[in-house]
Formats: sequence, structure tokens, C-alpha cells
Amino acid sequence: MNWKQRAQRLQKEVHVFYFAFKHPRVRWYARLVAACSAGYLFSPIQLIPNSIPVIGFSDDFLVLFVAAKVLQRIIPPEVLTECRELADAAEIRRKEEIRSTPALVAFVVIAGVWLVAAVGAGILMARYISPDKLP
Repeated sequence: MNWKQRAQRLQKEVHVFYFAFKHPRVRWYARLVAACSAGYLFSPIQLIPNSIPVIGFSDDFLVLFVAAKVLQRIIPPEVLTECRELADAAEIRRKEEIRSTPALVAFVVIAGVWLVAAVGAGILMARYISPDKLP
């Protein structure tokens, strides 16, 4: 399994746990585990700071891995199955929305605006730094 497939699988699992978090049959302690692990990942205060190149992110992956394993054990299997189906349906809808004409038009417009802004800023910088203005 390559990195792209692993990333897609991880994204799907996150979607499954998101739907499980909102599911009414999930117990409060499962929601607490999910909220605490997400809170730790987004918290600026961590045991090992992310500024340390490899070790800083390894504790984040460890928290994510342990939380996923704990959630798989404490969430009922039928709820996980239902949430996986919801995640599959959401992924199909998302792919259809990405390929829609309005999404494509919005992407082209946004990219064009950014390109015009970047070229304009470059021209302004070139005029400001031009050699004929030097003393």
C-alpha cells in the first residue's frame, strides 16, 4: 500500500469516527476519548513539541493510533458499520461535488485572482526597486 492509499484510508477512518462521534448510540466515554485525542492534536501545548523534526510528530501519530484502536473497541460494531456506510456515501458525494461545473468555475476564478494579484505585486515591487530610482 503506497502513501496516497494510506492517506485516503486515514481520511476515511477520520470520517467514520466523525460520524460515530455524532451517532446517538455511542456512549459518552467514547466521545470523551475522541474529543480528548482531537484536542491534544490541535493543542499548542504538547508533551513533545512539533518543532522537533521527527519525534515531534511521532507523539501525534501515537495519540491518533491509540485513540483509533480504543474507539474501535468501545464503539459497538454495528454502529461502526453504519458509520462506514455513511462515510462511503459522503465520499461519493464529495467526489461528485468536486467535479461539478460550479466548483470548477470557482477554482478557475480563484486561481486567476491569485495569479493577477501575484503578477501585480511583482510589477509593483519591480517598479519600487528599479535602478532608475537609485540615488
